[in-house]
Amino acid sequence: MLKQYTPTQARQTILKRNALDEIQINQNISARIEKIFNEVLTPEQVVTKIIKDVKMRGDLALQDWTNRLDSIDLLPAPVPQHLIQSALDSISVAQRDALQKAATRIETFHRKQPMTSWFTNELGGVLGQLIRPIERVGLYIPSGTAPLPSTVLMSVVPARVAGVKEIVVVSPPSKKYSDYLIDPIILAACAIAGVDEIYPLGGAQAIAALTYGTESIRPVHKIFGPGNLFVTLAKKQVAGIVGIDGLAGPTETVVIADEFANPKWVAADLLAQAEHDELASAILLTPSQNLIQNVQTEIKNQIEVLKRNEIILTSLENRGGAVLTRDIQEAIDLSNEYAPEHLGLSIKDPWKWIEKINNAGGVFMGEHSFEVLGDYLAGPSHVMPTGGSARFASPLSVTDFIKIISLVALDESTAQEICSIASVIAESESLDAHANAARLRNEVQK
Repeated sequence: MLKQYTPTQARQTILKRNALDEIQINQNISARIEKIFNEVLTPEQVVTKIIKDVKMRGDLALQDWTNRLDSIDLLPAPVPQHLIQSALDSISVAQRDALQKAATRIETFHRKQPMTSWFTNELGGVLGQLIRPIERVGLYIPSGTAPLPSTVLMSVVPARVAGVKEIVVVSPPSKKYSDYLIDPIILAACAIAGVDEIYPLGGAQAIAALTYGTESIRPVHKIFGPGNLFVTLAKKQVAGIVGIDGLAGPTETVVIADEFANPKWVAADLLAQAEHDELASAILLTPSQNLIQNVQTEIKNQIEVLKRNEIILTSLENRGGAVLTRDIQEAIDLSNEYAPEHLGLSIKDPWKWIEKINNAGGVFMGEHSFEVLGDYLAGPSHVMPTGGSARFASPLSVTDFIKIISLVALDESTAQEICSIASVIAESESLDAHANAARLRNEVQK
């Protein structure tokens, strides 16, 4: 169930990274594509066709693609306010209380993040940076096999803290939610977080609508949120026309554990990760053969009572595993190479090793700071870099929702002093007009 690997084997299999365009789609998806489009197309080609159609036909294209892909004949329109309030009223008191407490913790954490304009007179006159929030953002909230109200909170709350004026949520519609079309728990989370507009819209067509706008949906300035392969490819294709947060791949967790780790807890953490998706990765790195054996036993015992055990089994068999390392240092080296979204340090003294961690979306220190708490309400956003992008990317934060504007207000003496320097550099670049603009200013000042 949880296969064991050597470090060399792991690098060639479960720790090997594949680009988005190398991800293989299953036969069912291929057959559905051919049935809908009457031709054999790659996922990239599908996305290109949908985006082009939405750009050209607007609302009619959205209605068409929602009908063809989600089997719902629906003209694009925001969810009415009375339905949002009804959804909030429909959830249990415990659920509402949990979401509100989570939102409070997330807000408290993100308000600690620095986000202020600054100015200096050290370089002559006034120089600085102006911090301004992005005015309108779009958030994609997937539904799939499980609703994710936590993703609403983890995305919307930082945007609100940043001062974003208009927050738009899109989420795939489904007939099973009756008049709501979107799971009521997602609508409730939107109400608690303070979303301005919510549209029952999913897939590449939702990304196209947020990018280009339609008769009913105004375009946004930046798009956030995870989604399936088609959503991710759509974000990739519109990047540059609109801002995007990144390209999200399947979720992943690495747990580094020593012989002192509780195998029951380690197994539970791996199962929680594998529960997300058949493509999710749950990987154990440890120098303890005894721990691997005990974790394997615990997984067999715990999985029997879990509702999503079929998804978990597929995930563990195809994307998960246990790697027997020489020591903790080798485990950390492997993890840094892999650059996981989540890294759990289930070791006796995690603080001893923290300086060795270079690449991870989030580090969970010790067995009481486990990933599930980070998923819901520890404080930082659970939207973290996947697919190895933790080598250069960061978790979602307030800074993703702001812009920095450079301020230049030099005094006359400073300008006179540096004009000649600017003209020398301009001439070295063969940009005569640049050099002339600097020389003319200097002549006037003289």
